[in-house]
Amino acid sequence: MAASGRGLSRALGASRRPAWRQTHLEARGRLKPEYDAVVIGAGHNGLVAAAYLQRLGVNTVVFERRHVIGGAAVTEEIVPGFKFSRASYLLSLLRPQIYTDLELKKHGLRLHLRNPYSFTPMLEEGTGHKGPRSLLLGTDTAENQRQIAQFSRKDAQAFPRYEEFMGRLALAVDPLLDAAPVDMAAFQHGSLRQKFRSLSTLKPLLKAGRILGAQLPQYYQVLTAPISKVLDQWFESEPLKATLATDAVIGAMTSPHSPGSGYVLLHHVMGGLEEIQGAWGYVQGGMGALSDAIASSATAHGATIFTEKTVAKVRVSSEGRAQGVVLQDGTEVRSKVVLCSASPQVTFLKLMPQEWLPEAFVERVSQLDSQSPVTKINVAVDRLPDFLAAPNPPGGQPLPHHQCSIHLNCEDTLLLHQAFEDAMGGLPSRRPLIELCIPSSLDPTLAPPGCHVISLFTQYTPYTLTGGKVWDEQERNAYADKVFDCIEAYAPGFKRSVVGRDILTPPDLERIFGLPGGNIFHCAMSLDQLYFARPVPLHSGYRCPLPGLYLCGSGAHPGGGVMGAAGRNAAHVVFGDLRSM
Repeated sequence: MAASGRGLSRALGASRRPAWRQTHLEARGRLKPEYDAVVIGAGHNGLVAAAYLQRLGVNTVVFERRHVIGGAAVTEEIVPGFKFSRASYLLSLLRPQIYTDLELKKHGLRLHLRNPYSFTPMLEEGTGHKGPRSLLLGTDTAENQRQIAQFSRKDAQAFPRYEEFMGRLALAVDPLLDAAPVDMAAFQHGSLRQKFRSLSTLKPLLKAGRILGAQLPQYYQVLTAPISKVLDQWFESEPLKATLATDAVIGAMTSPHSPGSGYVLLHHVMGGLEEIQGAWGYVQGGMGALSDAIASSATAHGATIFTEKTVAKVRVSSEGRAQGVVLQDGTEVRSKVVLCSASPQVTFLKLMPQEWLPEAFVERVSQLDSQSPVTKINVAVDRLPDFLAAPNPPGGQPLPHHQCSIHLNCEDTLLLHQAFEDAMGGLPSRRPLIELCIPSSLDPTLAPPGCHVISLFTQYTPYTLTGGKVWDEQERNAYADKVFDCIEAYAPGFKRSVVGRDILTPPDLERIFGLPGGNIFHCAMSLDQLYFARPVPLHSGYRCPLPGLYLCGSGAHPGGGVMGAAGRNAAHVVFGDLRSM
């Protein structure tokens, strides 16, 4: 595993220093003893919450334990001259209101939209073709049908109807993302006024029901059935089904044959960029540039952000209310409210004095499913991968497929299931699912001329290895070598192009980014941990059992991905509570 890019990240130069960083430097040493609101963690959700609160006139400070902001949405220079989106690496789900409200373009956000967006090369021999076939999908319906017809004319005809079907489901879910879930606790135990107020939270559910209408049973199946069953009803060709199924299991310790895998698929088709439904793109400068833009918006309105300030615990008054935090160096900072963008496990099991939380609540949090299959490998290369299914032209300029999510070992749903079964036995997958992205194909600022940065999102790798093994340097490198061997089969010469690599197994993702079990969503996006039950039943509205403490990270509704919805929704709940105090 490559050495930390800490020093390199700091050496990017004052001339390119983000606006928020300048404000931070001016504020250094001027930490005030009291604020209206403290936000723990400068992940993108914490930054979004701070930006909204500050715009609403709530004096807000953010404390981040690392030397960089962004949480998992961060850019780091791991290999000299190569800037990586070290953890999260694609943008689509960020809520449109956040773009507008926080004026992110004004604060420097630049996007590179991808089209086409998906490329699945085959490993084939003796098929009579000039070379192996591949499946390339984008926004052009006719071209998609031509690509799919290589494998099935029936599927080519069905694909536009499938996209329309999934688009309608995404449209129905959309209003649920921008509001707190139905407040069941208020319905059951609240005052008459609270019960009446909570009726408004039913509106998004009713709107979703109206959109789905008579097709509700079919959509219910998408959310509850194995995605393999759903896709079998639509298609017959394995390359298409396996390509679509990757989005149902990506980041999740689940198989295409697992019930409920359909929701994760939905989570990957319900976004959009630049008013284009379902579009995905790269952030110019890496994902850290998005975090910088959000932070710049927050500090422009007066918020303060401190890095390398670790929160040790939440302060609790004698009346049982959160009233600030204690930093690791012993500094106490008072506040009216505390928002935490860390995971529920860190928030309630590490930062909270346990005596102030109900025992049953603590037990539920400790039982959250946070299994993760992901090992992220960041690779610096001196030339583009040259795929047998789509050879590079002379000169090495990027082709359309280089900007895609490139799916390897994904020609057949059975391959995905077998990879999952390996991990359930405590072994890294023998043929890992690999999503390979080359952001420098659209953003040349990330690498030296002629070179590229490659993001490998791979699975399945268990957190705990069988036979008493641990994820030491030897095991990390053995797994990365296996991944590179797989890529070499599709793109000979890949291994010779590698300049450097950064290997992040589930324990590494947990240690560096605070992701429990390495889970990119903080806890699994399974049906028993969504909406009413995220993070646990009766505590899904951002408020916590301790008054004055709020959860605003991916472990809260509506969940993970670089969406910002949890931060925005939590900020509005907090503001409403502050006004009624």
